[in-house]
Amino acid sequence: MGTAIGLRADYSGADLRKAAKGSRDASQVRRLLALAAIYDGASRGDAAAVGGVDRQTLRDWVLWFNEEGPDGLIDGKAPGKARKLDAGQLKALADIVERGPYPSVDGVVRWRLVDLQAWILEEFGISISETTVGRELKALGFRKLTARPRAHDANELAQEDFKKSSPKRWKKSGRKSAAA
Repeated sequence: MGTAIGLRADYSGADLRKAAKGSRDASQVRRLLALAAIYDGASRGDAAAVGGVDRQTLRDWVLWFNEEGPDGLIDGKAPGKARKLDAGQLKALADIVERGPYPSVDGVVRWRLVDLQAWILEEFGISISETTVGRELKALGFRKLTARPRAHDANELAQEDFKKSSPKRWKKSGRKSAAA
């Protein structure tokens, strides 16, 4: 059977209980109190019972505490899944969106998420969802904008002339007439 890993010498059981009292993280408090029991002379099994865990988990807490102090006992945020597109691929995606599609080459007149999804699959061999494409574009600083449709035969000069020459139809109403 191996020997127990020693705790840092710069803390005491009273220090850990004081830190636990000031903490707002319940998991950190539980871990600090279990380690305080070790400082006070409790066995590793008894200290694990104080923390509500097995001895292996208590050993992990001791390692975290020895490495980073009381802050090492706070649950960290999980890193999540790694991005599918690296920095070079994101740069290429930003460039193609900024350039815009060539209808004769790309077969589209404007980029849609499904078109960019197909381009990424063809260019890099990576299959990602439309949602992920949209999320990556948003992270790159792009926004979903659609141009307002315009009639192909609209005459802007005639519209301006109409706006200038149209009389105002509203007038301030006079005093109300007496009720009949």
